[in-house]
Amino acid sequence: MQSKIAHAAERKAFSVALDQVIKTASGPDREKSIDHLVDMAGKLLKDTSPGATRGIRNGLHPGSKWEKFLFDVIDQTDHNVLKTAVLNGGYEAAFRGLRNTTSNAEKYQCNVPWIILFDPTSACNKHCVGCWAADYGNALNLTYDEMDRLITEAKALGTHLFMLTGGEPLVRKADILRLAEKHDDCEFNIFTNASLVDEKFCKDVQRVGNIVFSVSVEGTRESNDSRRGDGSFDEVMHAFDLMHEHGLLYGTSTAYTKYNVEEVSSDEYFDNLIQHGCRWAWFFHYMPVGEGANADLMPSVEQREYMLHRIREVRAVEGGKPIFAMDFQNDGEFVGGCIAGGRVYCHVNARGDVEPCVFIHYSNANIKEKSWLECLQQPIFQAYRKRYPWNDNMLQPCPMLENPTILPEIVKESGAKTSEYVAPESAEDLCKRTTPYAEAWAPKAKELWLEEHPTGKKVYADHMSTVDVDTKAKIIAEEDAKAEAVVD
Repeated sequence: MQSKIAHAAERKAFSVALDQVIKTASGPDREKSIDHLVDMAGKLLKDTSPGATRGIRNGLHPGSKWEKFLFDVIDQTDHNVLKTAVLNGGYEAAFRGLRNTTSNAEKYQCNVPWIILFDPTSACNKHCVGCWAADYGNALNLTYDEMDRLITEAKALGTHLFMLTGGEPLVRKADILRLAEKHDDCEFNIFTNASLVDEKFCKDVQRVGNIVFSVSVEGTRESNDSRRGDGSFDEVMHAFDLMHEHGLLYGTSTAYTKYNVEEVSSDEYFDNLIQHGCRWAWFFHYMPVGEGANADLMPSVEQREYMLHRIREVRAVEGGKPIFAMDFQNDGEFVGGCIAGGRVYCHVNARGDVEPCVFIHYSNANIKEKSWLECLQQPIFQAYRKRYPWNDNMLQPCPMLENPTILPEIVKESGAKTSEYVAPESAEDLCKRTTPYAEAWAPKAKELWLEEHPTGKKVYADHMSTVDVDTKAKIIAEEDAKAEAVVD
């Protein structure tokens, strides 16, 4: 582990270099700054994501949509917000963080997540149809001291990215700002319905610099309000305008179901988000979590296949839209499959239970009773770690949705208890709802996977371990050498 003095000096040097790059990118010779940005990214990612520079250069070629996207972000984002996002998300998390979480995972023989999701509260001012968080009830809260201790202990293991879910996190605005001020080497992404975003809060976020937003949107005004309540769509658009005016960074979080797939993937939908300054669009496959959840809301096989192709079309290097779209379920191959159980991320609910995933409500540990390291060493996380991956097809990444026999085995083996308190249910009952879907999706997933990967596997395993990173670096170096030989 790096000493505090060496870390401070390295961060300062990177900060000075970043100021110069942003200044150049804001001037008349801004195109020249692209190489500096890519070189900086290469230095940050070479030990954890070899080959990333090649992809970045390809996307940022002169005149490309991603070059314009980058310059728009630089021009329209507050300097403190932009610089802090790169410092904390790039330097602290992607560079130092991944390196430290990987080494600590090997040291302590447990998963150490790169990202932690936690719920400050289960309280919410909305009652959205199909919300997975509703099963926790609305009267649970983590105290400021509990959240502070979680972040402090997680940072000691290398984690610097935190996503705040709920409930509605902004019910706890004051505590969130206090956490962001104290932990100014971390980046916080708030998943919010945006109804509590106002001008004063935007100014506070601009000042602290290390908060970004993923705003819940489900489609057009009519469909959005039918799920989230009358006036919700207009609240979101108003929040977008306020955040854009203050130079903040934000995107969207959208759950797609059988009934809104076409709408939330349409040109009109994306164009509206882009017009309102959104930089990213998270898409989450509807999960039938919680007793009485409606499995009929799950997309059909044809709809999921459509989303797979559509999201990749939108974010393609050529064509598409100037917004970074991601599909949490269909993009599994880019992160080596399931990322839960602390492999890349995990979830802490508002009662303090540490869960493998926001959709997997079973746990052996609570942050109010154990240290963070002890929570990561709990039996259900170790069961996840022992069994990764569930199969070689990364279009079937989840032990609940696409591999419904796996989750009940993990829960039974680990002795984990349900962390739903309003309507608890067994893993067996949960997976009974997903089994028909899994059986229907499996042949299509196999067909799609083999089209891209004829051997049935990727060339290298994209898992968070030193061995796999070294293997990946070697393969990429060989590919680059071959490409250069062809050019010569």
